[in-house]
Amino acid sequence: MIATTVEAGDGTPLTVPALLRAQAARYGPRALLTCDEDVLTYADADRRSRSLARGLLALGAGKGTHVGLLYPNGSGFVVGWLAAARIGAVSVPLSTFSTGAELRTLLRNADIGVLLSARSHRSHDYVAALRDAVPELAAATAPPLLAPSMPVLRHVFVGALADAGPGGGRGTAADVGGGAGPAWAVPTLLSRGAEVGEDVARAAEDAVQASDRLVIVHTSGSTSAPKGVIHTHGALIRHLANLNEIRRYTDDDVLFSNSPFFWIGGFAYALLGTLVAGGRLVCSHAASAAGVLDVLERERPTMVNGYAQSVANLPADPTFARRDLSSIRRGNLYAIMPGDVRPADPGLRHQMLGMTETGSVCLVSEDEGDQPEHRRGSFGRPAPGFEARVVDPEDGRPLGVGEVGELWLRGPFLMEGYHGRERHEAFDADGWYHSGDLFVVDAEGFFSFRGRGGDVIKTAGANVSPLEVEGAIRDVAALTAHVVGLPDADRGQIVAAAVRVPPGRTLDPAGLRRQLAERLSAYKIPRRIVPIADDEVPTMPSGKIDLAALRELLRAAG
Repeated sequence: MIATTVEAGDGTPLTVPALLRAQAARYGPRALLTCDEDVLTYADADRRSRSLARGLLALGAGKGTHVGLLYPNGSGFVVGWLAAARIGAVSVPLSTFSTGAELRTLLRNADIGVLLSARSHRSHDYVAALRDAVPELAAATAPPLLAPSMPVLRHVFVGALADAGPGGGRGTAADVGGGAGPAWAVPTLLSRGAEVGEDVARAAEDAVQASDRLVIVHTSGSTSAPKGVIHTHGALIRHLANLNEIRRYTDDDVLFSNSPFFWIGGFAYALLGTLVAGGRLVCSHAASAAGVLDVLERERPTMVNGYAQSVANLPADPTFARRDLSSIRRGNLYAIMPGDVRPADPGLRHQMLGMTETGSVCLVSEDEGDQPEHRRGSFGRPAPGFEARVVDPEDGRPLGVGEVGELWLRGPFLMEGYHGRERHEAFDADGWYHSGDLFVVDAEGFFSFRGRGGDVIKTAGANVSPLEVEGAIRDVAALTAHVVGLPDADRGQIVAAAVRVPPGRTLDPAGLRRQLAERLSAYKIPRRIVPIADDEVPTMPSGKIDLAALRELLRAAG
């Protein structure tokens, strides 16, 4: 049932504790998560998170406590999140890419009181990063931690939160503290659960309300410092139930996703969406393309979703041609989809707009077929429960069909707000969230992206949309370009383009400008065009283009 309010009277459990109990009773031994060899069933998720929740209660954690989670995708993250949610605590997923300095900022700004962390993952040593983030840890002998640099943080536990999973291992005091036996290890936390009766744990679960805070997810910080976005139990669960109906995610489906759980796409669209659907979520930490393909063949996902760039190398693996990926029927990771469901022209398929502030996807369409040419690049219509309008960013005046302006959003499934910030920093007086994204809407109500408001290039008094120029280069030369503005003493900014040139091809910048002159006004044509290889494109850990590094690359090439 699609509903536009949180409480719709349909019996949907609107808190994570109630939802988990219901799904564990229904699906029990079925897998909720498979991450390489790490398997977590619904029954295991219920049992292990209940045990950890009792340990958290023994510490004095409860409703409103901020519990940091520094775990890669896997059962450890899932168990930690569910345990915190069961007692009304607020989970704060932390990026596993974080440096010590970044962790220091996140731990302090998010008011984390209890931190649960893996020892390491791949090349990241989280113990070393935590000692860098909280210097007092090196001298601490036993919790609770009393650190001037981190006045809210009281407990740090390192080690595995489940029987198996990446980032496991049994932490010891020497890992983070100054030496107090196993005081800083996860097993110590789990053992303390014996101090709390089942009746107390169940009472804590029953006290959780749909309006209570569930999670603080930080934005990726690609255009500004990360902001902690607050989402509540009921609003996020209802929103994902709606999205599941639109994408037809049922308990018969297996979803493969490469989105990190610490960002909203992985946390909500993949993880919470799977729990709501009763489906199975598959992920992989395999270091090689062949290893990821092994997981895909073995687990046979029916849906694939996440970052396209992260699977772009899979078709180049020598074994790809003989792989059986025929189970995949839907999704946006076109590179690994079978030919009979892969679009010939992805630009004619609806895209989706997702934001941390909107609890994942907010513009979407249930139509997965090819669209007419005039709707190329459409992001669909507002998801159920969302109002959307395109306005003049200067005065908030609603714009008409075909006019480019800022996208504003409003509705019950939006974030509660930003942690530590005033409400007016998230919403205007009428409850609208100003996205900063430039969109245009057509006569049928379909929205199309035109760029970030801050990305608009102002050259000689005229505004240029990077997306428009990138599209023109794609159309005339069949090449992918990344367009930005560079400072210029005479014009304010000039239009510059880094154009990806595959092996075996060459690029004549002057010739490309002549081609573009047939499509674009003169002021929109890039004055600087730099050919680059795919592996030269600067990216952030999220997979997004590092715009600052791209601008420096283009500036240096001049």
